[in-house]
Amino acid sequence: MTIIIPFPQANSHYFYLLMKFTFPKEEKLKHEKQIQEVFAKGSSVTVFPIKLLYLKLEKDDCGFKAGFSVPKRNFKSAVARNRGKRLLREAYRLNKHRIFNKTEGSYALMFLYLGKELSSFPEVEKNMRSVLSKFLSREANEKVDS
Repeated sequence: MTIIIPFPQANSHYFYLLMKFTFPKEEKLKHEKQIQEVFAKGSSVTVFPIKLLYLKLEKDDCGFKAGFSVPKRNFKSAVARNRGKRLLREAYRLNKHRIFNKTEGSYALMFLYLGKELSSFPEVEKNMRSVLSKFLSREANEKVDS
């Protein structure tokens, strides 16, 4: 599925950007060193049960790299942890267009599921939208301050 996003031009004409709802390999946060750096130096935004840790990357050309984690402490069963990660990935994949063109620079994002029980997909998606909008507002405030 493709989404069409209108962008205003200076002369009040619009051009349209086609964006696919995909989550390719280039956008996945996989390197252990980067993941550790996000946990050590990153900032966080929380909308229970989702916590977003993010870190601005210096030299990465891909806009966003995202990783997902569900703690073993809260979910003993690997099946439950994998389902939680699937829910988070799907909610991110469907809502990443909200942040892709509204921020500058590259970011490493790590999504953590904090709840004790798995929520339904509509609830996870609603929380994902909230955490992404909170991330955008925090980044806009940091841009104004600097």
